[in-house]
Amino acid sequence: MNVLIVEDEELAAKRLTKMLSALNSEIKVIGNLDTVQDTVSWLTNEENPDLIFLDIQLADGLSFEIFELIEVNIPIIFTTAYDQYALNAFKVNSIDYLLKPLTTEDLAAALKKFDQRTGVNTLESNQIEALIKSLSVQHKNRFLIKVGEHIRSIATSDIGYFFSRDKATYCMTTDGKNYLLDYSLEQLAPMVNPEKFFRINRAYMVSFEAIQDIISYTNSRLKLVLDHSTDSDIIVSRERVQTFKKWLDH
Repeated sequence: MNVLIVEDEELAAKRLTKMLSALNSEIKVIGNLDTVQDTVSWLTNEENPDLIFLDIQLADGLSFEIFELIEVNIPIIFTTAYDQYALNAFKVNSIDYLLKPLTTEDLAAALKKFDQRTGVNTLESNQIEALIKSLSVQHKNRFLIKVGEHIRSIATSDIGYFFSRDKATYCMTTDGKNYLLDYSLEQLAPMVNPEKFFRINRAYMVSFEAIQDIISYTNSRLKLVLDHSTDSDIIVSRERVQTFKKWLDH
């Protein structure tokens, strides 16, 4: 059985590949993609898989955009960090959905459902629209932060970037102040609009407005200079450079 994995976190994609191989030696992963555009190109020009594992939040947008651009008649198993309430709208239209972090038991059950069902339709256009709207609501407009004994609310529009340091996550505001947040970058990713923020590496998720300069760097990477940052080593990881450029140009 040929499988296509669409997942923008490299470690998550590798882990899923290993889990699939351990569960069924006949499963062959024919591609690992991380963007809407690359997935559309693959499904248009390359060998179609028997099954797709599809993350919701990709490097260049929501995966539901794929269904708006091309017709897909391939069974889908969604892998996502979204809670169940956001997924109920389309659960019946896919083979299954798996909440991250994936477990072997859930993955085995999803594969069993695939074996038992054929000819599964993907999302209808009106359901895609409804789901995109429901997910858009999840983009946070404000973040609560604590300053001493005081609680404040910071507008997302006033945040230039998010960063991790010493196992803690902070936001840097456009006026040069940073605040500790109660979320990891992995948790923040689906909370903010992917058109405004881009995860350039494990430690930074940046807005376009916060970028002062972009510099060519070693090994086909890019180096960023960000507003109010003293970090001289903010690098766009090599596997994200192309999608970062597309994000800048969209």
